Amino acid sequence: MHYFPLHTYNNLMSADASQAAADSGKDKVNLQTWLIALSVILPTFIEVVDTTVVNVSLDHIRGSLSAGMDEVTWTLTSYLVSNAIIIPLTGWFCKLFGRKRYLIFSVALFTFSSFMCGVAWNLESLIFFRVMQGIGGGALQPLSHAILFETFPPRLHGLAMSVFGLGVVFAPIIGPLLGGWVSDNWSWRWIFYINVPVGIIAIILNSIFIKDPPYMKKTKMRIDYAGLALLVVGLGCLQIVLDKGQQEDWFASDFITVLTAISAISLIIFVVVENFIKQPVVDFSVFKDITFSTGCTVMFAMYFSFMATIVLLPLYLQMLMGYNSTLAGKVVGLGGLPMLITMPVVGVLVQKINPKYVLAVGVCLTSAAAYIFSELNLYADFNAVLIPRIILGVGAGCFFIPLMTLTMSHIRREQMSNASGMFNLLRNTGGSIGISLSMTILARSTQTTQFDLIGRLNPFNLNYQNAVNSAVAFFSTKGIVGAAAKHAAESSIYMELQRQASMLSFNKVSMITFFALILNLPLILIMRHKKGGEHVDSVH
Repeated sequence: MHYFPLHTYNNLMSADASQAAADSGKDKVNLQTWLIALSVILPTFIEVVDTTVVNVSLDHIRGSLSAGMDEVTWTLTSYLVSNAIIIPLTGWFCKLFGRKRYLIFSVALFTFSSFMCGVAWNLESLIFFRVMQGIGGGALQPLSHAILFETFPPRLHGLAMSVFGLGVVFAPIIGPLLGGWVSDNWSWRWIFYINVPVGIIAIILNSIFIKDPPYMKKTKMRIDYAGLALLVVGLGCLQIVLDKGQQEDWFASDFITVLTAISAISLIIFVVVENFIKQPVVDFSVFKDITFSTGCTVMFAMYFSFMATIVLLPLYLQMLMGYNSTLAGKVVGLGGLPMLITMPVVGVLVQKINPKYVLAVGVCLTSAAAYIFSELNLYADFNAVLIPRIILGVGAGCFFIPLMTLTMSHIRREQMSNASGMFNLLRNTGGSIGISLSMTILARSTQTTQFDLIGRLNPFNLNYQNAVNSAVAFFSTKGIVGAAAKHAAESSIYMELQRQASMLSFNKVSMITFFALILNLPLILIMRHKKGGEHVDSVH
Protein backbone atom coordinates (compact mmCIF):
# COMPACT_ATOMS: atom_id res chain seq x y z
CA MET A 1 0.00 0.00 0.00
CA HIS A 2 1.24 3.52 -0.90
CA TYR A 3 0.60 6.58 1.27
CA PHE A 4 0.45 10.14 -0.04
CA PRO A 5 0.45 13.52 1.68
CA LEU A 6 -3.06 14.92 2.01
CA HIS A 7 -2.57 17.72 -0.53
CA THR A 8 -1.14 15.27 -3.07
CA TYR A 9 -4.05 12.92 -2.50
CA ASN A 10 -6.56 15.72 -2.98
CA ASN A 11 -4.85 16.90 -6.17
CA LEU A 12 -4.86 13.42 -7.61
CA MET A 13 -8.46 12.80 -6.72
CA SER A 14 -9.63 16.13 -8.13
CA ALA A 15 -7.66 15.55 -11.31
CA ASP A 16 -9.17 12.09 -11.71
CA ALA A 17 -12.66 13.39 -10.95
CA SER A 18 -12.40 16.09 -13.59
CA GLN A 19 -10.87 13.63 -16.04
CA ALA A 20 -13.62 11.11 -15.40
CA ALA A 21 -16.27 13.78 -15.89
CA ALA A 22 -14.69 14.84 -19.13
CA ASP A 23 -14.39 11.25 -20.33
CA SER A 24 -17.98 10.38 -19.51
CA GLY A 25 -19.36 13.39 -21.33
CA LYS A 26 -17.09 13.45 -24.34
CA ASP A 27 -16.83 10.73 -26.94
CA LYS A 28 -15.38 13.00 -29.58
CA VAL A 29 -12.19 15.00 -29.67
CA ASN A 30 -11.97 18.73 -30.30
CA LEU A 31 -9.43 20.92 -32.10
CA GLN A 32 -7.26 21.34 -29.02
CA THR A 33 -6.98 17.57 -28.65
CA TRP A 34 -5.69 17.25 -32.20
CA LEU A 35 -3.27 20.14 -31.69
CA ILE A 36 -1.87 18.35 -28.62
CA ALA A 37 -1.58 15.18 -30.68
CA LEU A 38 0.26 17.09 -33.43
CA SER A 39 2.54 18.70 -30.85
CA VAL A 40 3.82 15.38 -29.52
CA ILE A 41 3.70 13.17 -32.62
CA LEU A 42 5.61 15.60 -34.86
CA PRO A 43 8.94 15.39 -32.99
CA THR A 44 8.37 11.69 -32.29
CA PHE A 45 8.02 10.99 -36.00
CA ILE A 46 11.31 12.66 -36.94
CA GLU A 47 13.05 11.04 -33.96
CA VAL A 48 12.04 7.55 -35.09
CA VAL A 49 12.95 8.41 -38.69
CA ASP A 50 16.45 9.27 -37.44
CA THR A 51 16.93 5.71 -36.15
CA THR A 52 17.00 4.46 -39.77
CA VAL A 53 17.58 7.50 -41.99
CA VAL A 54 21.37 7.34 -41.57
CA ASN A 55 21.64 3.67 -42.57
CA VAL A 56 21.58 4.33 -46.32
CA SER A 57 23.78 7.44 -46.04
CA LEU A 58 26.81 5.75 -44.45
CA ASP A 59 28.77 5.59 -47.71
CA HIS A 60 28.23 9.32 -48.31
CA ILE A 61 29.29 10.13 -44.73
CA ARG A 62 32.32 7.84 -44.95
CA GLY A 63 33.58 9.54 -48.11
CA SER A 64 32.90 13.05 -46.84
CA LEU A 65 34.63 12.56 -43.47
CA SER A 66 37.39 10.22 -44.72
CA ALA A 67 36.41 7.40 -42.37
CA GLY A 68 36.44 3.63 -42.68
CA MET A 69 33.18 1.68 -42.84
CA ASP A 70 33.81 0.11 -39.42
CA GLU A 71 34.31 3.57 -37.95
CA VAL A 72 31.33 5.24 -39.60
CA THR A 73 28.86 2.62 -38.28
CA TRP A 74 29.41 4.15 -34.83
CA THR A 75 27.15 6.98 -36.00
CA LEU A 76 24.35 4.39 -35.83
CA THR A 77 25.46 2.65 -32.64
CA SER A 78 26.02 5.86 -30.66
CA TYR A 79 22.48 7.06 -31.36
CA LEU A 80 20.87 3.72 -30.53
CA VAL A 81 22.83 3.37 -27.27
CA SER A 82 21.95 6.81 -25.89
CA ASN A 83 18.37 6.44 -27.11
CA ALA A 84 17.94 3.07 -25.39
CA ILE A 85 19.32 4.38 -22.09
CA ILE A 86 16.95 7.36 -21.91
CA ILE A 87 13.69 5.55 -22.78
CA PRO A 88 13.19 3.69 -19.45
CA LEU A 89 14.26 6.80 -17.49
CA THR A 90 11.50 8.95 -18.97
CA GLY A 91 9.04 8.56 -16.09
CA TRP A 92 11.73 9.34 -13.52
CA PHE A 93 12.89 12.48 -15.37
CA CYS A 94 9.27 13.65 -15.63
CA LYS A 95 8.96 13.50 -11.84
CA LEU A 96 12.33 15.16 -11.36
CA PHE A 97 11.83 18.11 -13.74
CA GLY A 98 8.10 18.15 -14.57
CA ARG A 99 6.80 16.53 -17.76
CA LYS A 100 6.21 19.64 -19.88
CA ARG A 101 9.61 21.11 -19.00
CA TYR A 102 11.34 17.79 -19.75
CA LEU A 103 9.45 17.35 -23.04
CA ILE A 104 10.41 20.81 -24.31
CA PHE A 105 14.02 20.27 -23.20
CA SER A 106 14.15 16.94 -25.06
CA VAL A 107 12.78 18.42 -28.29
CA ALA A 108 15.15 21.40 -28.02
CA LEU A 109 18.18 19.15 -27.41
CA PHE A 110 17.19 16.88 -30.29
CA THR A 111 16.76 19.86 -32.62
CA PHE A 112 20.03 21.54 -31.63
CA SER A 113 22.04 18.31 -31.87
CA SER A 114 20.46 17.56 -35.27
CA PHE A 115 21.78 20.88 -36.55
CA MET A 116 25.21 20.17 -35.07
CA CYS A 117 25.23 16.72 -36.71
CA GLY A 118 24.71 18.51 -40.02
CA VAL A 119 27.69 20.82 -39.47
CA ALA A 120 29.93 18.08 -37.99
CA TRP A 121 33.55 18.72 -39.05
CA ASN A 122 34.87 15.19 -38.47
CA LEU A 123 33.68 11.72 -37.50
CA GLU A 124 34.33 12.22 -33.78
CA SER A 125 32.16 15.34 -33.65
CA LEU A 126 29.38 13.60 -35.59
CA ILE A 127 29.39 10.65 -33.16
CA PHE A 128 29.33 13.03 -30.16
CA PHE A 129 26.35 14.97 -31.49
CA ARG A 130 24.59 11.71 -32.42
CA VAL A 131 24.88 10.73 -28.75
CA MET A 132 23.33 14.07 -27.78
CA GLN A 133 20.62 13.57 -30.40
CA GLY A 134 19.79 10.16 -28.91
CA ILE A 135 19.61 11.64 -25.40
CA GLY A 136 17.21 14.30 -26.61
CA GLY A 137 15.11 11.95 -28.71
CA GLY A 138 14.91 8.97 -26.35
CA ALA A 139 12.11 10.41 -24.24
CA LEU A 140 9.90 11.48 -27.16
CA GLN A 141 8.34 8.07 -27.85
CA PRO A 142 7.20 7.26 -24.29
CA LEU A 143 6.17 10.86 -23.63
CA SER A 144 4.01 11.11 -26.74
CA HIS A 145 2.55 7.68 -25.96
CA ALA A 146 1.62 8.73 -22.42
CA ILE A 147 0.30 12.19 -23.35
CA LEU A 148 -1.88 10.83 -26.15
CA PHE A 149 -3.32 8.20 -23.81
CA GLU A 150 -4.19 10.86 -21.24
CA THR A 151 -5.46 13.47 -23.71
CA PHE A 152 -7.90 11.26 -25.59
CA PRO A 153 -10.92 9.97 -23.62
CA PRO A 154 -10.88 6.22 -22.84
CA ARG A 155 -13.38 5.35 -25.58
CA LEU A 156 -10.99 6.88 -28.14
CA HIS A 157 -7.74 5.33 -26.94
CA GLY A 158 -7.67 3.20 -30.08
CA LEU A 159 -7.73 6.37 -32.18
CA ALA A 160 -4.95 7.86 -30.03
CA MET A 161 -2.79 4.78 -30.57
CA SER A 162 -3.40 4.93 -34.34
CA VAL A 163 -1.89 8.42 -34.29
CA PHE A 164 1.04 7.16 -32.20
CA GLY A 165 1.43 4.12 -34.45
CA LEU A 166 1.83 6.29 -37.53
CA GLY A 167 4.84 7.86 -35.85
CA VAL A 168 6.65 4.82 -34.50
CA VAL A 169 5.70 2.15 -37.05
CA PHE A 170 5.55 3.99 -40.36
CA ALA A 171 8.58 6.20 -39.65
CA PRO A 172 11.21 3.37 -39.80
CA ILE A 173 9.94 2.51 -43.29
CA ILE A 174 10.12 6.10 -44.50
CA GLY A 175 13.59 6.64 -43.01
CA PRO A 176 15.72 4.68 -45.52
CA LEU A 177 13.71 6.00 -48.49
CA LEU A 178 14.06 9.59 -47.30
CA GLY A 179 17.73 9.20 -46.38
CA GLY A 180 18.64 7.69 -49.74
CA TRP A 181 16.84 10.35 -51.76
CA VAL A 182 18.18 13.29 -49.73
CA SER A 183 21.76 11.97 -49.76
CA ASP A 184 21.71 11.31 -53.50
CA ASN A 185 20.06 14.58 -54.53
CA TRP A 186 21.25 17.08 -51.88
CA SER A 187 23.82 16.06 -49.26
CA TRP A 188 23.93 13.67 -46.31
CA ARG A 189 24.02 16.73 -44.04
CA TRP A 190 20.44 17.56 -45.02
CA ILE A 191 19.10 14.39 -43.39
CA PHE A 192 19.87 16.24 -40.15
CA TYR A 193 19.05 19.79 -41.24
CA ILE A 194 15.46 18.87 -42.14
CA ASN A 195 14.84 18.11 -38.45
CA VAL A 196 15.49 21.72 -37.43
CA PRO A 197 12.33 23.49 -38.71
CA VAL A 198 10.17 20.58 -37.55
CA GLY A 199 11.78 20.72 -34.13
CA ILE A 200 11.24 24.48 -33.80
CA ILE A 201 7.55 24.12 -34.72
CA ALA A 202 7.23 21.28 -32.17
CA ILE A 203 8.79 23.43 -29.40
CA ILE A 204 6.31 26.24 -30.09
CA LEU A 205 3.33 23.86 -30.15
CA ASN A 206 4.41 22.08 -26.98
CA SER A 207 4.92 25.40 -25.18
CA ILE A 208 1.39 26.49 -26.04
CA PHE A 209 -0.73 23.34 -25.82
CA ILE A 210 0.91 20.88 -23.42
CA LYS A 211 -0.09 21.22 -19.76
CA ASP A 212 1.16 19.23 -16.80
CA PRO A 213 -1.51 17.36 -14.81
CA PRO A 214 -1.13 17.59 -11.00
CA TYR A 215 0.55 14.20 -10.74
CA MET A 216 3.21 15.20 -13.29
CA LYS A 217 4.46 18.35 -11.58
CA LYS A 218 8.09 18.64 -10.55
CA THR A 219 8.71 16.86 -7.23
CA LYS A 220 11.69 16.71 -4.90
CA MET A 221 13.45 13.36 -5.23
CA ARG A 222 16.60 11.69 -4.06
CA ILE A 223 18.71 10.76 -7.05
CA ASP A 224 19.37 7.02 -7.32
CA TYR A 225 22.96 7.25 -8.54
CA ALA A 226 23.57 3.51 -8.28
CA GLY A 227 20.47 2.71 -10.33
CA LEU A 228 21.38 5.31 -12.97
CA ALA A 229 24.92 3.96 -13.31
CA LEU A 230 23.80 0.33 -13.56
CA LEU A 231 21.13 1.15 -16.15
CA VAL A 232 23.48 3.24 -18.30
CA VAL A 233 26.20 0.57 -18.26
CA GLY A 234 23.79 -2.36 -18.73
CA LEU A 235 21.73 -0.96 -21.60
CA GLY A 236 24.70 0.75 -23.22
CA CYS A 237 26.71 -2.47 -23.38
CA LEU A 238 23.66 -4.46 -24.51
CA GLN A 239 22.99 -2.12 -27.44
CA ILE A 240 26.63 -2.20 -28.54
CA VAL A 241 26.59 -6.01 -28.41
CA LEU A 242 23.45 -6.19 -30.54
CA ASP A 243 24.73 -3.64 -33.05
CA LYS A 244 28.30 -4.93 -33.37
CA GLY A 245 27.91 -8.63 -32.55
CA GLN A 246 27.70 -10.03 -36.06
CA GLN A 247 30.43 -7.73 -37.34
CA GLU A 248 32.78 -8.86 -34.53
CA ASP A 249 31.85 -12.57 -34.90
CA TRP A 250 29.98 -12.57 -31.61
CA PHE A 251 31.61 -14.54 -28.79
CA ALA A 252 34.71 -15.26 -30.82
CA SER A 253 35.50 -11.64 -29.98
CA ASP A 254 36.76 -10.79 -26.48
CA PHE A 255 35.23 -7.32 -26.92
CA ILE A 256 31.70 -8.73 -27.38
CA THR A 257 32.15 -11.37 -24.66
CA VAL A 258 33.25 -8.82 -22.05
CA LEU A 259 30.48 -6.36 -22.93
CA THR A 260 27.88 -9.15 -22.75
CA ALA A 261 29.06 -10.16 -19.29
CA ILE A 262 29.08 -6.54 -18.08
CA SER A 263 25.59 -5.96 -19.50
CA ALA A 264 24.10 -9.10 -17.97
CA ILE A 265 25.60 -8.50 -14.52
CA SER A 266 24.67 -4.80 -14.49
CA LEU A 267 21.06 -5.36 -15.54
CA ILE A 268 20.52 -8.21 -13.07
CA ILE A 269 21.88 -6.13 -10.19
CA PHE A 270 19.83 -3.16 -11.42
CA VAL A 271 16.55 -5.08 -11.32
CA VAL A 272 17.31 -6.40 -7.81
CA VAL A 273 18.42 -3.01 -6.43
CA GLU A 274 15.49 -1.06 -7.89
CA ASN A 275 13.00 -3.26 -6.07
CA PHE A 276 14.44 -2.13 -2.72
CA ILE A 277 14.91 1.59 -3.47
CA LYS A 278 12.27 4.01 -2.17
CA GLN A 279 12.44 6.26 -5.26
CA PRO A 280 13.82 4.05 -8.05
CA VAL A 281 14.75 5.44 -11.47
CA VAL A 282 12.57 2.69 -12.98
CA ASP A 283 9.48 1.47 -11.15
CA PHE A 284 9.00 -2.22 -11.96
CA SER A 285 5.72 -2.42 -10.05
CA VAL A 286 3.83 -1.88 -13.34
CA PHE A 287 4.78 -5.43 -14.33
CA LYS A 288 2.54 -6.75 -11.55
CA ASP A 289 -0.35 -6.08 -13.91
CA ILE A 290 -0.71 -9.26 -15.98
CA THR A 291 -2.15 -7.46 -18.98
CA PHE A 292 0.73 -4.97 -19.10
CA SER A 293 3.46 -7.59 -18.68
CA THR A 294 1.84 -9.90 -21.25
CA GLY A 295 1.40 -7.01 -23.68
CA CYS A 296 5.08 -6.09 -23.35
CA THR A 297 6.03 -9.71 -24.07
CA VAL A 298 3.82 -9.81 -27.16
CA MET A 299 5.15 -6.46 -28.41
CA PHE A 300 8.74 -7.66 -27.94
CA ALA A 301 8.06 -10.74 -30.07
CA MET A 302 6.02 -8.88 -32.70
CA TYR A 303 8.58 -6.11 -33.21
CA PHE A 304 11.34 -8.73 -33.24
CA SER A 305 9.70 -10.36 -36.25
CA PHE A 306 8.50 -7.15 -37.92
CA MET A 307 11.91 -5.44 -37.96
CA ALA A 308 13.70 -8.64 -39.00
CA THR A 309 11.42 -8.88 -42.04
CA ILE A 310 11.73 -5.18 -42.92
CA VAL A 311 15.54 -5.37 -42.86
CA LEU A 312 15.90 -8.69 -44.69
CA LEU A 313 13.44 -7.99 -47.52
CA PRO A 314 15.56 -5.30 -49.28
CA LEU A 315 18.65 -7.53 -48.92
CA TYR A 316 16.82 -10.42 -50.58
CA LEU A 317 15.64 -8.21 -53.43
CA GLN A 318 19.02 -6.59 -54.08
CA MET A 319 21.39 -9.49 -53.40
CA LEU A 320 19.44 -12.32 -55.03
CA MET A 321 16.80 -10.82 -57.30
CA GLY A 322 18.89 -8.11 -58.92
CA TYR A 323 16.65 -5.20 -57.87
CA ASN A 324 18.23 -1.76 -57.71
CA SER A 325 17.78 0.45 -54.64
CA THR A 326 14.85 2.33 -56.16
CA LEU A 327 12.89 -0.80 -57.07
CA ALA A 328 13.60 -2.45 -53.70
CA GLY A 329 12.49 0.78 -52.04
CA LYS A 330 9.21 0.64 -53.95
CA VAL A 331 8.43 -2.81 -52.54
CA VAL A 332 9.14 -1.67 -48.98
CA GLY A 333 7.39 1.68 -49.45
CA LEU A 334 4.31 0.36 -51.24
CA GLY A 335 3.94 -2.26 -48.52
CA GLY A 336 3.85 0.55 -45.98
CA LEU A 337 0.87 2.27 -47.61
CA PRO A 338 -1.66 -0.38 -46.45
CA MET A 339 -0.38 0.17 -42.92
CA LEU A 340 -0.97 3.89 -43.30
CA ILE A 341 -4.54 3.21 -44.43
CA THR A 342 -5.26 0.41 -41.95
CA MET A 343 -4.23 2.19 -38.75
CA PRO A 344 -6.94 4.89 -38.69
CA VAL A 345 -9.57 2.27 -39.55
CA VAL A 346 -8.37 0.00 -36.76
CA GLY A 347 -8.26 2.98 -34.39
CA VAL A 348 -12.01 3.42 -34.90
CA LEU A 349 -12.72 -0.33 -34.94
CA VAL A 350 -11.22 -1.04 -31.51
CA GLN A 351 -13.67 1.46 -30.01
CA LYS A 352 -16.58 -0.74 -31.12
CA ILE A 353 -15.36 -4.30 -30.57
CA ASN A 354 -13.00 -6.09 -28.21
CA PRO A 355 -9.42 -5.13 -29.27
CA LYS A 356 -8.33 -8.72 -28.64
CA TYR A 357 -10.21 -9.83 -31.78
CA VAL A 358 -8.46 -7.22 -33.94
CA LEU A 359 -5.12 -8.12 -32.36
CA ALA A 360 -5.64 -11.81 -33.17
CA VAL A 361 -6.40 -10.92 -36.81
CA GLY A 362 -3.23 -8.82 -36.94
CA VAL A 363 -1.12 -11.67 -35.56
CA CYS A 364 -2.61 -14.10 -38.08
CA LEU A 365 -2.00 -11.74 -41.02
CA THR A 366 1.61 -11.00 -40.10
CA SER A 367 2.21 -14.72 -39.53
CA ALA A 368 0.74 -15.48 -42.96
CA ALA A 369 3.04 -12.89 -44.55
CA ALA A 370 6.09 -14.42 -42.82
CA TYR A 371 5.06 -17.89 -44.03
CA ILE A 372 4.68 -16.68 -47.63
CA PHE A 373 8.14 -15.07 -47.44
CA SER A 374 9.52 -18.43 -46.29
CA GLU A 375 8.19 -20.01 -49.51
CA LEU A 376 9.74 -17.52 -51.96
CA ASN A 377 12.35 -18.64 -54.46
CA LEU A 378 14.74 -17.15 -57.01
CA TYR A 379 12.00 -17.02 -59.67
CA ALA A 380 9.58 -14.84 -57.71
CA ASP A 381 8.25 -11.88 -59.70
CA PHE A 382 7.47 -8.38 -58.42
CA ASN A 383 3.87 -9.23 -57.47
CA ALA A 384 4.91 -12.39 -55.64
CA VAL A 385 7.05 -10.26 -53.33
CA LEU A 386 4.70 -7.27 -53.09
CA ILE A 387 1.61 -9.28 -52.04
CA PRO A 388 3.07 -10.66 -48.77
CA ARG A 389 4.57 -7.23 -48.10
CA ILE A 390 1.08 -5.71 -48.37
CA ILE A 391 -0.32 -8.44 -46.09
CA LEU A 392 2.44 -7.63 -43.59
CA GLY A 393 1.51 -3.95 -43.72
CA VAL A 394 -2.18 -4.64 -43.09
CA GLY A 395 -1.33 -7.09 -40.31
CA ALA A 396 1.03 -4.62 -38.62
CA GLY A 397 -1.68 -1.98 -38.72
CA CYS A 398 -4.06 -4.45 -37.10
CA PHE A 399 -1.85 -5.55 -34.23
CA PHE A 400 0.04 -2.43 -33.11
CA ILE A 401 -2.97 -0.32 -32.15
CA PRO A 402 -5.05 -2.91 -30.22
CA LEU A 403 -1.91 -4.23 -28.53
CA MET A 404 -0.90 -0.77 -27.28
CA THR A 405 -4.48 -0.04 -26.25
CA LEU A 406 -4.85 -3.28 -24.29
CA THR A 407 -1.41 -3.11 -22.69
CA MET A 408 -1.86 0.38 -21.25
CA SER A 409 -5.54 0.09 -20.36
CA HIS A 410 -4.98 -0.89 -16.69
CA ILE A 411 -2.14 1.54 -15.92
CA ARG A 412 -2.78 4.37 -13.46
CA ARG A 413 -2.36 7.84 -14.92
CA GLU A 414 0.55 8.84 -12.69
CA GLN A 415 2.35 5.64 -13.80
CA MET A 416 1.70 6.22 -17.50
CA SER A 417 5.07 7.80 -18.40
CA ASN A 418 6.98 5.10 -16.50
CA ALA A 419 4.94 2.27 -18.05
CA SER A 420 5.22 3.81 -21.52
CA GLY A 421 8.98 4.01 -21.12
CA MET A 422 9.23 0.31 -20.29
CA PHE A 423 6.84 -0.64 -23.08
CA ASN A 424 8.80 1.33 -25.69
CA LEU A 425 12.12 0.04 -24.38
CA LEU A 426 11.00 -3.56 -24.86
CA ARG A 427 9.59 -2.72 -28.28
CA ASN A 428 12.87 -1.16 -29.42
CA THR A 429 14.95 -3.92 -27.82
CA GLY A 430 12.84 -6.54 -29.57
CA GLY A 431 13.48 -4.80 -32.88
CA SER A 432 17.23 -4.57 -32.23
CA ILE A 433 17.46 -8.24 -31.27
CA GLY A 434 15.33 -9.20 -34.27
CA ILE A 435 17.64 -7.38 -36.69
CA SER A 436 20.81 -8.65 -35.04
CA LEU A 437 19.67 -12.27 -34.71
CA SER A 438 18.20 -12.46 -38.21
CA MET A 439 21.42 -11.14 -39.77
CA THR A 440 23.45 -13.63 -37.75
CA ILE A 441 21.24 -16.58 -38.70
CA LEU A 442 21.33 -15.48 -42.33
CA ALA A 443 25.13 -15.32 -42.42
CA ARG A 444 25.72 -18.57 -40.50
CA SER A 445 22.98 -20.50 -42.26
CA THR A 446 24.24 -19.42 -45.68
CA GLN A 447 27.65 -20.88 -44.86
CA THR A 448 26.34 -24.19 -43.52
CA THR A 449 23.81 -24.59 -46.35
CA GLN A 450 26.48 -23.87 -48.93
CA PHE A 451 28.71 -26.49 -47.30
CA ASP A 452 25.90 -29.06 -47.45
CA LEU A 453 25.10 -28.33 -51.10
CA ILE A 454 28.66 -28.23 -52.34
CA GLY A 455 29.09 -31.92 -51.58
CA ARG A 456 26.79 -32.64 -54.51
CA LEU A 457 29.06 -30.88 -57.00
CA ASN A 458 31.24 -33.84 -57.90
CA PRO A 459 31.97 -35.72 -61.13
CA PHE A 460 30.08 -38.79 -59.89
CA ASN A 461 26.78 -36.91 -59.64
CA LEU A 462 24.87 -37.44 -62.89
CA ASN A 463 22.81 -34.26 -62.48
CA TYR A 464 25.98 -32.23 -61.96
CA GLN A 465 27.58 -33.76 -65.06
CA ASN A 466 24.53 -32.92 -67.15
CA ALA A 467 24.50 -29.35 -65.81
CA VAL A 468 28.19 -28.88 -66.64
CA ASN A 469 27.74 -30.27 -70.15
CA SER A 470 24.76 -28.00 -70.78
CA ALA A 471 26.69 -24.98 -69.54
CA VAL A 472 29.74 -25.89 -71.65
CA ALA A 473 27.51 -26.10 -74.73
CA PHE A 474 26.04 -22.69 -73.89
CA PHE A 475 29.44 -21.02 -73.48
CA SER A 476 30.63 -22.66 -76.70
CA THR A 477 27.96 -20.73 -78.59
CA LYS A 478 29.52 -17.56 -77.11
CA GLY A 479 32.96 -18.40 -78.49
CA ILE A 480 34.36 -19.87 -75.27
CA VAL A 481 35.67 -23.37 -75.89
CA GLY A 482 37.81 -26.08 -74.34
CA ALA A 483 39.10 -25.75 -70.78
CA ALA A 484 37.91 -22.13 -70.61
CA ALA A 485 34.33 -23.23 -71.35
CA LYS A 486 34.45 -25.90 -68.67
CA HIS A 487 35.88 -23.45 -66.12
CA ALA A 488 33.17 -20.92 -66.96
CA ALA A 489 30.52 -23.62 -66.66
CA GLU A 490 31.72 -24.77 -63.24
CA SER A 491 31.99 -21.17 -62.02
CA SER A 492 28.46 -20.35 -63.12
CA ILE A 493 27.11 -23.46 -61.39
CA TYR A 494 28.96 -22.56 -58.18
CA MET A 495 27.58 -19.01 -58.28
CA GLU A 496 24.09 -20.44 -58.65
CA LEU A 497 24.73 -22.71 -55.68
CA GLN A 498 25.69 -19.67 -53.60
CA ARG A 499 22.46 -17.93 -54.59
CA GLN A 500 20.42 -21.01 -53.72
CA ALA A 501 22.15 -21.30 -50.33
CA SER A 502 21.35 -17.65 -49.59
CA MET A 503 17.75 -18.14 -50.70
CA LEU A 504 17.29 -21.15 -48.42
CA SER A 505 18.75 -19.13 -45.55
CA PHE A 506 16.31 -16.28 -46.16
CA ASN A 507 13.51 -18.84 -46.11
CA LYS A 508 14.81 -20.22 -42.82
CA VAL A 509 14.84 -16.80 -41.13
CA SER A 510 11.32 -16.10 -42.41
CA MET A 511 10.11 -19.39 -40.96
CA ILE A 512 11.64 -18.49 -37.58
CA THR A 513 9.77 -15.16 -37.63
CA PHE A 514 6.59 -17.06 -38.53
CA PHE A 515 6.84 -19.19 -35.37
CA ALA A 516 7.81 -16.14 -33.26
CA LEU A 517 4.59 -14.47 -34.44
CA ILE A 518 2.10 -17.34 -34.30
CA LEU A 519 3.15 -18.34 -30.78
CA ASN A 520 1.74 -15.03 -29.53
CA LEU A 521 -1.86 -16.10 -30.12
CA PRO A 522 -2.23 -17.97 -26.77
CA LEU A 523 -0.83 -14.96 -24.91
CA ILE A 524 -3.63 -12.77 -26.23
CA LEU A 525 -6.12 -14.84 -24.23
CA ILE A 526 -4.38 -13.81 -20.99
CA MET A 527 -4.82 -10.09 -21.60
CA ARG A 528 -7.88 -8.49 -19.99
CA HIS A 529 -9.94 -5.97 -21.93
CA LYS A 530 -11.15 -2.89 -20.05
CA LYS A 531 -14.10 -1.27 -21.75
CA GLY A 532 -13.75 2.31 -22.87
CA GLY A 533 -16.02 3.76 -20.23
CA GLU A 534 -14.13 2.25 -17.32
CA HIS A 535 -11.39 4.15 -15.53
CA VAL A 536 -8.29 3.19 -13.67
CA ASP A 537 -8.14 4.80 -10.26
CA SER A 538 -5.05 6.87 -9.61
CA VAL A 539 -4.84 5.99 -5.94
CA HIS A 540 -5.34 2.53 -4.43
